[in-house]
Amino acid sequence: MDPLYMAHSLFRRRKFEDCINICTELLQKNPYDQAAWSLKTRALTEQVYIDEVEVDEEGIAEMLMDDNSIANVTRPGTSLKKPGTGQGAPSAGFRPVSQSGRPLSGFVRPGTQSGRPGTMEQAIRTPRTAHTARPVTSASGRFVRLGTASMLSTPDGPFINLARLNFSKYAARPNLAKALFEYIFHHENDVRNALELAALATEASQFKDYWWKVQLGKCYYRLGLYRDAEKQFKSALKHQDTVDSYLYLCKVYVRLDQPLTAIDVYKQGLEKFPGETTLLTGIARIYEGMNDMTNAVKFYKDVLHQDNTHIEAIACIANFHFYTDQPEIALRYYRRLLQMGVYNAELFNNLGLCCFYAQQYDMTLSSFERAISLSTDDMTTADIWYNVGQVAMGIGDSTLAHQCCRLALASNNDHAEAYNNLGVLELRKGRLDQARAFFQAAQGIAPHMFESHYNFASLSDQVGDLQSSYRAAKEAVEAYPEHCDSNDLLAQLRKHFAIL
Repeated sequence: MDPLYMAHSLFRRRKFEDCINICTELLQKNPYDQAAWSLKTRALTEQVYIDEVEVDEEGIAEMLMDDNSIANVTRPGTSLKKPGTGQGAPSAGFRPVSQSGRPLSGFVRPGTQSGRPGTMEQAIRTPRTAHTARPVTSASGRFVRLGTASMLSTPDGPFINLARLNFSKYAARPNLAKALFEYIFHHENDVRNALELAALATEASQFKDYWWKVQLGKCYYRLGLYRDAEKQFKSALKHQDTVDSYLYLCKVYVRLDQPLTAIDVYKQGLEKFPGETTLLTGIARIYEGMNDMTNAVKFYKDVLHQDNTHIEAIACIANFHFYTDQPEIALRYYRRLLQMGVYNAELFNNLGLCCFYAQQYDMTLSSFERAISLSTDDMTTADIWYNVGQVAMGIGDSTLAHQCCRLALASNNDHAEAYNNLGVLELRKGRLDQARAFFQAAQGIAPHMFESHYNFASLSDQVGDLQSSYRAAKEAVEAYPEHCDSNDLLAQLRKHFAIL
């Protein structure tokens, strides 16, 4: 059999390593074999290829050193940085929020868990979920991994020496240029050279090839030149309407913190591609990020009309129903995920909570047992033990609740909610000093969580430390302005200080 045909067959079956080996042998016999060169380039790219539309990790450098701020004081409901209270959304008293005040979504996406830290101290503390001691930036996490993967695939050195390439020659040959660009961009992660090639190729195609304009936009986006990226994606859409171009353009607007503009662009895309699930999901994510849960759920339901196996939409709707006091309906959605073959610790954890709050006690502990046995991550294990502790507190077993919170901290020493609950349990036993220490630990780890601030304020008020109580009550009100007890305590303390 012709070895090139065999290599093509292996490439189609995604057996890239075997395909690369055959192409390498062909190139050793004839180094100028363009077909083998192009196929090997594509195979190396596919090994490390990640869809740029979905994966978007916003690192600390981008968050804190972002010079693209439009306005410091944004109007309510127009910014992802200050989501506000939202419409139809459960309050922070029921639904946990991230550091930025954004509600935790029902589906883990890149960037959703980190939020936008307001200070350098918060930012440095944020990446404890990234399993690394150093802060995460978009240039470090994923792209460095791709670089190391590319070196492993060619132990003798890089397959193509980019420094010696004449980009003008390749730019004039579109059949080779596109494969070479993807190799440089994805495999070598050399954005500057990729940008040079894309600029020359766009010129060679007389600025009429939309594909090259999209690639230019991707390079500008990766380099942080968002306005230049916006121009390229808009220009590409004038030549050819594609779903990807709309998604890339919306990514730019989200990074520029213009969610309403992004929604308008998604809706323009839906006029050209009615019922496209990726566009509907994008709108729903933005509404969820702005804490407008009514519209978010509406669009997630539209996604399910088009694709009734869309895991993210089902999980987010279930999450919404759980936090709006409808655990029975949430249970139906989570059961649907189970029927679809999703089988992980997080799903069984959520099933256990729904069963408990829907008063189906026979299933609660068995679901948590299954969740603990499936958990492969310390963070997840800590959350499961914390939830078992919540169930124990619900049935009045404070000893079991205390043990569960201790187990949660054994798995994850930074679990602020477990520290807070331990403080409450110690307070019930009358151990005020230990309770105070636990509340302070929770405050230090999660300054965005109002419960620990309020509990500490209440305890300090009881023991007569009014200054500490006032400070903590103020922080509780800043974290959750609608919390009645914090506001009452603050008003009482202000009245007391006024009398003095």
